[in-house]
Amino acid sequence: MSKNIKIAYCLPSLYIPGGMERVLTIKANHLADVLGYEVYIILTDEKDKKPYYELSPKINIIHLDVNFNELWNQPLHKKFFIYLRKQREYKKKLTACLMSLRPDIAVSMLRREINFINSIKDGSMKVGEIHINRENFREMDEEGKNPIKRFISKFWMWQLVRQLKKLSSFVVLTREDAAKWTELSNISVIHNPLPFFPDKFSTTENKEVIAVGRYVYQKGFDILIDSWQHVAQRHPSWKLRIYGEGEREPLQAQIDRLGLTETCILEHAVPNIIDKYCESSIFVLSSRYEGFGMVIVEAMSCGVPPVSFTCPSGPRDIIDDGIDGLLVENGNVEQLAEKISALITDNELRKKMGEQARIDVERFRIENIGKQWDALFRRLITTTRK
Repeated sequence: MSKNIKIAYCLPSLYIPGGMERVLTIKANHLADVLGYEVYIILTDEKDKKPYYELSPKINIIHLDVNFNELWNQPLHKKFFIYLRKQREYKKKLTACLMSLRPDIAVSMLRREINFINSIKDGSMKVGEIHINRENFREMDEEGKNPIKRFISKFWMWQLVRQLKKLSSFVVLTREDAAKWTELSNISVIHNPLPFFPDKFSTTENKEVIAVGRYVYQKGFDILIDSWQHVAQRHPSWKLRIYGEGEREPLQAQIDRLGLTETCILEHAVPNIIDKYCESSIFVLSSRYEGFGMVIVEAMSCGVPPVSFTCPSGPRDIIDDGIDGLLVENGNVEQLAEKISALITDNELRKKMGEQARIDVERFRIENIGKQWDALFRRLITTTRK
């Protein structure tokens, strides 16, 4: 049991149902409820909105009320000056807050505070967390075609690396991504924790394939639909259901154009996603990039074998190819169809992989991930007190 370790997390808000917010909530609840940490979460925006995910009553939320979200309603010529003013306000308020709290650990989620948190002399060890891979962090142009935006992204990255070098530790989600930060010697790798490990699980007998994620370019559902055209020709009795929200119209137009309306269905996001995993027999991840790929471990926890592109970053750290799932060359439409079809046609392999996936994914349970965070924090504190 941890004794009197005080930790402060810094991020914009918790009202958004995002992956970073979800993961932080799981970790913070575990630190407070199980490991006995004194946990503070310091927010800048939307103080009147309650957290989307349920927080332990032991966690202390502090609202600095800087409200960077006001920027989005301003004309372009005003945004820069308003941002500078709010950034100065944020630095002043966060400095006062940390000087008052005097935490042992102060964690930046790599938002606006990363630009100055190292300069705050509150006595805390400064830790940074990143929730996406290096190549796509601060990527302004998803297709990488705009030279001005590419230049700005490179400048931001140069500026970011300067700050990351000053941290006591910089935590990334995968070993694959850790290898990309060649300038840094303070990297730790800690995977995201499972959000659930249900008692029920898939029989892998239903003729259903599932994919989950926002309907955006990153998730590569356009690639998946192209691949599904090949699968549907061979296995017309199987269905692909994609659960999410976002830019539905282009994807639906693609489905209609390819004649896949009966076998490829765009579903809305649902609160009972565990039920949907358990009703499915194969999970597919077609992302162009990920930070970790939480949906892979979610599916595996429900006994659903995954088929995934080897996109940066996450799938290689999660899936043991041929044992608890199948990996596919990144972006290879034909190979994705082949691997999905292989699991469709081999009932025994599908069942065996699903069972093994559920076993292997237990290493991501919060009990195990929490121990890794606790060990890191204790090592940092012990080192600084010597």
